[in-house]
Amino acid sequence: MILDERTEIADNVTLGTAVATALIGDIIDMTDARDIGQGQPVYLVIQITTAVVGTTSTVNFRVRSDGVEAIHATTSTAHVETGAIAEAVLVAGHRIVLALPGEGNAYERYLGVQSIVAVNVLTAGAVNIFLTTEPSVTPTTSYPDAAN
Repeated sequence: MILDERTEIADNVTLGTAVATALIGDIIDMTDARDIGQGQPVYLVIQITTAVVGTTSTVNFRVRSDGVEAIHATTSTAHVETGAIAEAVLVAGHRIVLALPGEGNAYERYLGVQSIVAVNVLTAGAVNIFLTTEPSVTPTTSYPDAAN
C-alpha cells in the first residue's frame, strides 16, 4: 500500500483527552480530491500508534464532511463511524478499517475525522489515519520519502 500525503489525515497525532468531540489531525479538501477512489471503493484506516489509556473510557471515531474547515460536530454531514470502542481494545498496533460510503449523504467540501471521548478522560493515545483504496489487514512498514 502506498500512502499519499494528500490523503493522510493524522500521522501519530495525539487524541484529545477531554470527554468531548474533537477534530483529529488534518482535513481533506474534496474540491481538489474530487473522485478520490477513481471509481474504486475508498477505505479509512485508523492505526493506534500509542495505546489509548483512561479509566473505562470509550472512543468513537466518525467521518464527517462540512462546508467549513472546522468540521462542526452538529452541523456537518455524517458518513460513517465506529461506534464507542472501549479503551482496552485500542492498544498500539490495533487497526480499524471503515469503508467510505459512495452513496447516501453527499460529501461536502471538507472531509475530516472526529473522535468522541466518553465516560472518562484519556491520559494517552495517538493515531495514524489515512484514506486508501487498498486496505491491508496486516501491519505495514513506513519508509521515509526518497527526497534528497
